[in-house]
Amino acid sequence: MAKVVFLDRDTMGPGVEITRPGFDHEWVEYNKTKPEDVSDRIADADIVITNKAPVRAEQIAAAKKLKMISIAATGFDVIDIPACRERGITVSNVRGYAEHTVPEHAFALILALRRSIAGYRQDVIDGEWQKSGQFCFFNHPISDLAGSRLGIIGEGITGQNMAKIATAFGMEPVFASHKGVDGFGSLYTPWDEVIATSDVITLHSPLKPATRNMISNPEFEAMKPNAILINTSRGGLVDEAALVDALDCGLIAGAGFDVLTKEPPEADNPLLTILDRPNFILTPHTAWASDQAMKEVWRQVIRAIDDFQAGSPSNVLT
Repeated sequence: MAKVVFLDRDTMGPGVEITRPGFDHEWVEYNKTKPEDVSDRIADADIVITNKAPVRAEQIAAAKKLKMISIAATGFDVIDIPACRERGITVSNVRGYAEHTVPEHAFALILALRRSIAGYRQDVIDGEWQKSGQFCFFNHPISDLAGSRLGIIGEGITGQNMAKIATAFGMEPVFASHKGVDGFGSLYTPWDEVIATSDVITLHSPLKPATRNMISNPEFEAMKPNAILINTSRGGLVDEAALVDALDCGLIAGAGFDVLTKEPPEADNPLLTILDRPNFILTPHTAWASDQAMKEVWRQVIRAIDDFQAGSPSNVLT
């Protein structure tokens, strides 16, 4: 009988029904798993499910029965893929589940920042409107999306849907070629041009060595002063200290983030020092987490396990 170990059930919303594989199995479920506990918990597992609990080479080497890992996410940086490949361990992820939830969240951040929603809401809470003596007042800038340029970094399904929504708002969406890479063709706009000419820049890229800190001081210095930066993709794509400096110096107008380099953030994360600013919004990695999207994630997780057990692995990374 196969033993299936789910390392971090709490990463799925409480409203998600945790259905199980259709074949005979032993099920072991943990609400959360610290990195130092992974080895013990998967030591005799045949199949492991993880979202954010890391499974590295050391744990893989110790898990002698391990045959398959099903990742409850699209990103796979928590798994040592080369170590799995060397052992012949199948790794599957989920795909396409965030095609609506992430773009909608990204545009919620874009609209809130372009129209200074957070700043005006705080003004009402603080009584500033009530004291103004007129029907409205103008403490913060307000800009339409229509006629502005959306620079999209990442051409996958979420990036494509960002372009569709942008077009509906009357924006001009452009896809950036990869940083430092030429020859992407006419469907892509050169990286430097996207950085320098976009009114809104939104990130939809995986985190890997080539993309880590791809937005840092040189990019902020090249951006338009009215630009806003949105990251609903991966923490680590943006140099967080450089972002604070850019906001301090007025190099850009604002930023909306749903992901951080370290999650949850540690006390010394520089972005925690600017939470009270009206031009910065931080949400706790919830762009992916609509009810519909989480249910689709779990459906794919279990399907991948059932497919593997049936001898026809799906969504395979290795």
